[in-house]
Amino acid sequence: MNETPAGTVLIVYESMFGGTRRIAEAIADGIRATHDVTVTRVADAGNVPDDVALLVVGGPTHAHGLSRPESRADAATWVAKEEMHLELEPGFDGAGIREWLKSEPRVTRHAAFDTRADMPRIFTGSAAAGIDKRLTKLGSERLAEPMSFLVDRKSHLVPGEIERARGWGVQLAALLSPAAAR
Repeated sequence: MNETPAGTVLIVYESMFGGTRRIAEAIADGIRATHDVTVTRVADAGNVPDDVALLVVGGPTHAHGLSRPESRADAATWVAKEEMHLELEPGFDGAGIREWLKSEPRVTRHAAFDTRADMPRIFTGSAAAGIDKRLTKLGSERLAEPMSFLVDRKSHLVPGEIERARGWGVQLAALLSPAAAR
């Protein structure tokens, strides 16, 4: 008997320097063992298909919340600093998660994640909290608490975060399974 629920998992992410993309891909790796999953940049997301059982949305934390056009433009200045060792992701300067959420994606269940600086959340804020709040306001049920993955002062993922993201994906898949609903 197949325990996989009908529908798929869609992961929509925004990434400036690749860290959030790598986290999204690792979450997908954790989910993939038991569920069909698609990972897409926010620029390519469009409308959420009807067969999506779980929408996972993530982006970088900028100035205590979701990125804005101004903060995305600032990302280009970071790349100019050789000591940062950063490259911009394709489409970094297009619409972000904040703008995409204004399209009011319809989905039954969601989970939210972000990347943020490795310091207490009170100092950094959380894009995931804003994502979760918006999707909940749109009537979606939160499957798991918002999750933050950490980057260092140069916006590189802290060691161990890829593995932690993969583990969170496994947890999301378990929560989504029919057995978890019993």
